[in-house]
Amino acid sequence: VHRLRSVDNLFVVVQEFKDYQFNENKEDALKDLEDLVRKLPWTDPLKVWELNNSLKKKKTKRKKHNLQSPASREKLNDGGEEGGADQNNTNDQEDCAQNPVAVEPTGGQNTEKPQGVTSRNGVEEEEDNKQSDVKVEVQASSESGTKAGDSQTSEGEAKVLRFRVTCNRAGDKHSFTSNEAARDFGGAVQEHFQWKADMTNFDVEVLLNIHSNEVVVGIALTEESLHRRNITHFGPTTLRSTLAYGMLRLCDPQPTDIIVDPMCGTGAIPIEGAAEWPYCYHIAGDNSPQAVKRAANNICSLLRKNESKDSSTALGVPLDIIQWDICNLPLRTGSVDIVVTDMPFGKRIGSKKKNWDLYPACLMEMGRICTPGTGRAVLLTQDKKCFAKALSRVGHIWRRAQTVWVNVGGLHAAVYLLRRT
Repeated sequence: VHRLRSVDNLFVVVQEFKDYQFNENKEDALKDLEDLVRKLPWTDPLKVWELNNSLKKKKTKRKKHNLQSPASREKLNDGGEEGGADQNNTNDQEDCAQNPVAVEPTGGQNTEKPQGVTSRNGVEEEEDNKQSDVKVEVQASSESGTKAGDSQTSEGEAKVLRFRVTCNRAGDKHSFTSNEAARDFGGAVQEHFQWKADMTNFDVEVLLNIHSNEVVVGIALTEESLHRRNITHFGPTTLRSTLAYGMLRLCDPQPTDIIVDPMCGTGAIPIEGAAEWPYCYHIAGDNSPQAVKRAANNICSLLRKNESKDSSTALGVPLDIIQWDICNLPLRTGSVDIVVTDMPFGKRIGSKKKNWDLYPACLMEMGRICTPGTGRAVLLTQDKKCFAKALSRVGHIWRRAQTVWVNVGGLHAAVYLLRRT
């Protein structure tokens, strides 16, 4: 699950309530949330959390032999070192969830009861006795609410887990704020497990997601959002790697395809592309020298990461970056299979007014470089009105095959899949 490329956050669901009736009275509503803590089936989700953590700990132990100190590795990982070739190698990835950073859970729910986890646990316990003690401790504390330290005599010292509760609330029918819900729910969690509340340096993050009448209680499995992989130098409008991956998936790249991002910014799309589709050739460009420089730096950090992973076969990445003008690309007519780009929204970069000239010119030039009949483009923009108008003007070159609505940092944007006529 940690290797999924289009998921921002992971958490294990403790329980879901599809139609939870909140009391109109604020005090009563909060009291109900407190009472809920004692009724929830915590045992299995905590086992999953524990298993998730034990994987992380093992990786860190193994890494200590590296030249860099583990601390500096962690820093690297935090800078978004999450993607890339770990289709085959998850080391860097599990490690990522070391430094706690607040996360905002979006999709990626796994609502199934974790069956079959116990057999895995059995294996884990044989491998590492220390961890099996921790598991027992978590179980005991969750079943009977005993002091977390009591069951752990074997390790000599009591380790009380630190936790925090994060509440995400949406809907206008609630009498309480998300802070009040998190505070009262957290108080009850603390009483139930005898854990210690700690907002910054916590072991367990309990999630309380309230959407109108739907309530989901979960335990976070990622401490930093997975979309921060690959990018170390951020620009004013850096695209999430998870969204870049989704856009590339949409155009279904085939081996030997030439994929161009003519407005690459900090290079999120081509870098994700080169990491996940290494049998394609990726060309990125931008008219801003600053953006080209940032993208080049991001490519360098990807290369460094690949080298540190496996120095014996450190190859380059199939990716070049060029400074150019989108309306006059230095590429031969019909020489490109796929164009994937994040168009300027006209908010932080450019303006809505400029887009009226820019969009039709872009679409014409993209049409020129794309192979007729098989070429395709995946374009993201929030300026949908302008895009629709521009598209109607170049209907003889591009036809729209699909539209996917996406939320980009709160903006209602669209990803268009176009096919070259």
